[in-house]
Amino acid sequence: MTLNILLSFAQFEREIIGERTRDKMSAARRKGKWIGGTPVLGYDVDPAGGRLVVNAKEARRVCEIFDLYRQQHSLSLVVAELIRRRWTTKSRKSQAGKVHSGRPFTKASVRSLLTNATYIGKVEHRGVIYPGEHVAVVDEQVWQEVNLELRAGRRDGPSAVRTRQNALLAGLLLCKSCQQPMVPTYTAKPGRRYRYYVCRSARRNGWSACPTKSVPARMIEESVLEQVRVALTSPETCQQFDVSLQAFDAHPSELVRALIKEVSYDGTTGAVLLSLHAKGGTREA
Repeated sequence: MTLNILLSFAQFEREIIGERTRDKMSAARRKGKWIGGTPVLGYDVDPAGGRLVVNAKEARRVCEIFDLYRQQHSLSLVVAELIRRRWTTKSRKSQAGKVHSGRPFTKASVRSLLTNATYIGKVEHRGVIYPGEHVAVVDEQVWQEVNLELRAGRRDGPSAVRTRQNALLAGLLLCKSCQQPMVPTYTAKPGRRYRYYVCRSARRNGWSACPTKSVPARMIEESVLEQVRVALTSPETCQQFDVSLQAFDAHPSELVRALIKEVSYDGTTGAVLLSLHAKGGTREA
């Protein structure tokens, strides 16, 4: 009983220490102080500790990234230009001396950079922006202009609920050019929706990253279904999969995954290569 009481007090003390630590860190953020972590591109940690100092070379790149977005008005085009220039995210050295190299920019990392209040000399904490102790590297008016445009183009709230697509080739379609999956997406106009499959590499790194880019969903799905129908005209194939052509035509969406292992699409030639399960082999259109 005594041991249980002592353990209960120890657990209570740990919880109190954790709560006080969180409160102290929140108070420091509200005062605009830097409380640790990895500094963002454009800043370094003061050798004396406790605050951020401007890295002049990186700060110039940050300003150019903001200017690029104001000129292009597109995250994909900005990413493509940054890849062309071979610019990367923050490179740093840990206290143990280990070097962490920067990575190529993606749409997500560019958006994170453009929406970071650190660059206007402020600190964001729980959705509220407070004046910071560090020096700004981007004009606040420029930052506000860019962020208003990004928020206007981003779907938030109830209207941001994505419609379930039930794409026939989701998880099966592969871009042959860069060996990346092609994911389903769509564009909507009043009264109509246009479905596509987009190369993940092009989606993340810009259209210039992959020659395939995107392909209309209906076109490639019909090509795949037609190839499966041709394969099922063979009695050997029907026997192997225990599926008839009539059964496939009646339930194509349910049976396509049971038959197809992978679909490879070559955007430069338009060729579609099917890889069937087991001994199904391949067919090219």
